[in-house]
Amino acid sequence: MGSDEKFDAIVVGGGLAGCAAAYTLAKEGLEVALIERGQSCGAKNVTGGRIYAHSLDRLIPDFETTAPLERKITKERVMLARADDWTTIEYGRGEADANAASYSVLRNKLDAWLAERAEEAGAMTVCGIRVDKLLQKDGAVRGVVADGDVLEADCVILAEGVNGLLAQKVGLKKELMPHQAAVGVKEIIKLDEETINDRFGLESGEGAALLIAGDASGGAEGGGFLYTNKDSISIGTVATLSHIGAGGRVKVPDMIDRLKEHPGIAPLLRGGEAREYAAHLVPEAGANMTPELFWNGVLACGDAAG
Repeated sequence: MGSDEKFDAIVVGGGLAGCAAAYTLAKEGLEVALIERGQSCGAKNVTGGRIYAHSLDRLIPDFETTAPLERKITKERVMLARADDWTTIEYGRGEADANAASYSVLRNKLDAWLAERAEEAGAMTVCGIRVDKLLQKDGAVRGVVADGDVLEADCVILAEGVNGLLAQKVGLKKELMPHQAAVGVKEIIKLDEETINDRFGLESGEGAALLIAGDASGGAEGGGFLYTNKDSISIGTVATLSHIGAGGRVKVPDMIDRLKEHPGIAPLLRGGEAREYAAHLVPEAGANMTPELFWNGVLACGDAAG
């Protein structure tokens, strides 16, 4: 990139919100740059691994034909767990309304796919660099400074995640408070497709989602989750920052081990091999943590917008 480049819009952050913004703008014929500090879009992005069709369908109506979806969720389970006992409620779903459908996904694949759609629409994607600050001129944001390069634009869209450091610098939001966010920890456990289908009572292409309340968070405000992928399982815990480690509660790294060893969960994972481990902050306070969404030349979206 050179310092003489000028764009209609620069999007900071190549997660789902940033890629969606870049795609939408580029599709309308605008000159767009999408900047992601990871080595690729999706390389460092983490969720429990589930997306609802009603959101993506409005953006790309035929997404199901090309998106790297893992399984369509057909079985919903809720587990209420104590240390040594548990009860599970299951809800099955047949051919439901398309807008009610949801899918298990792996973010490194899905985000990369959405970034490709943005590029096909005309956006320029730049990975592996960090935006250090916003460029301000005449009382408005007019670009970014990234790894020493100055890139000018009529508008900057901040899709930088829940911390929102750039949004803080320009005054859109305040520093994150412990009660406003939770930390999610996730592992990907490799298992073959036939084993997953047998253990969860699934047919090929069908998926299960399991939400766990109680012992999963060791007394902290939060819970656990499990999603079936094609040949792996996403499992993890979420706990509000203000509750973890306080009053003798278990620490976050211990929570996921505690969950995997629970007698109601361990048989589902038996024989699996851990392939990925990651942690990520997620917004928890809803409307109570929504910042100023825009200012002169800058707009926040996704987790940066609460």
